[in-house]
Amino acid sequence: MHRKRVAAALAVAALTGGAAAATGPAAAAAPKAPTAPAPPADCSAAYTIEQKLSGGTTWRMCWHYESEAGLVLDKVSYQPKGEAKPIRVLTTAKLAQIHVPYDDGQWEWDDLTGQAFGQGLQELTPGECPGGTIKTVKVPDAFEPSQANVKGLCTTTRSRGHAYRMAGEQANKAWAAQGKDLLVYTVNQVGWYEYITEWRFADDGTISANVGATGSLSYDDYDAGDGRGWPIGKGAKDSATSHSHNVFWRLNFGLDGSSANRVEQYDSVVTPVANGGTPKTKTTRTPVAKELAGDAKAMRWWRMVSATGKNKDGHPRSYEIVPGATTKYPGRGFTRHDVYFTEYNKCEQFASNNLRNCGPGAGRSVDKWVNGQTLKHPITWVNVGFHHIARDEDQQPMPVHWQGFQLSPRDVTAMNPLTPPALADQNGNYQ
Repeated sequence: MHRKRVAAALAVAALTGGAAAATGPAAAAAPKAPTAPAPPADCSAAYTIEQKLSGGTTWRMCWHYESEAGLVLDKVSYQPKGEAKPIRVLTTAKLAQIHVPYDDGQWEWDDLTGQAFGQGLQELTPGECPGGTIKTVKVPDAFEPSQANVKGLCTTTRSRGHAYRMAGEQANKAWAAQGKDLLVYTVNQVGWYEYITEWRFADDGTISANVGATGSLSYDDYDAGDGRGWPIGKGAKDSATSHSHNVFWRLNFGLDGSSANRVEQYDSVVTPVANGGTPKTKTTRTPVAKELAGDAKAMRWWRMVSATGKNKDGHPRSYEIVPGATTKYPGRGFTRHDVYFTEYNKCEQFASNNLRNCGPGAGRSVDKWVNGQTLKHPITWVNVGFHHIARDEDQQPMPVHWQGFQLSPRDVTAMNPLTPPALADQNGNYQ
């Protein structure tokens, strides 16, 4: 068998703080604002993650753990400095499938719903969560009314390099700051693979979702031929079978606390100009009123727009979906598109091999759920693929290969949430 048996287990973790450095011309300290009362808790302390980063941004969220999806984040909110209260971003966010078809057609796996992904939560060592906290959580068994305790979820902070840099008016001076992220992650073992499920919440409001595959190549699959594998080891023997990792995420946005968000698609077209002229580019906005299976292409993007909230400039708050590098897998209907927007249905939880019976003719994969319904409560499904053609460097252990996407704030705040006080008046055409 391609998969080795994994024991049931689980865990969760807390968090710790960190500081980002900033340099630049000296500025008078801004008057200290009165301390606002803490917002009411959305969940008990044991299931709360709250972190104030050094730039003044606070992220808050709840979490729970499921036997198939693993870690689920709930009620995610973002409160940059200058905002009186938290801004809700997501109602729930989780993995929705890791689909692994092998190039020789012998094996095809749904690692979440077909391999009990949540059962394989791994115990983390202290060195894997530097500066952070690892908590013990109860992992529900998919088949028995029992639970296992595993120290398996790390919450910490990480530096990410420059948050911004801008030359100052004085020589050899610059406005500059180092950015910080809140990092929340788990590791789940499925067969020979170990998957790092990582969520990063940046002090500038960006959310990054990534899955890193590591562990081992399956020695049971050193049987490839006919261009469907790569030789591993001495000579031309032991050819590891190539395969794909098609990772799906399910996002239930709740911008400003409302499920009635709007989807918009943007496309830009460049018109060449003859006789040495300068090309022109035009961008058009298309409201996505009905369910959609979308394909990423050059100069196309989507955003989820708040139906109720605006920033201090009066612009509707939104989050832009920024897909990462991907290799689209055409072998199945549900992997043929990069983004799906479907109308909310509690039954629809996994992008393929959905475990729940959603009714006659509903189908068990996300492509079957795009039926032209009007989007009143849109659910976003993001698909990022990776075609893994093994190499000698993949042993042993296998270096992590990452795939994922970002949610980038667009008009959530009126200015950069990390703007220094001395530049706070430079909004719009300030000159």
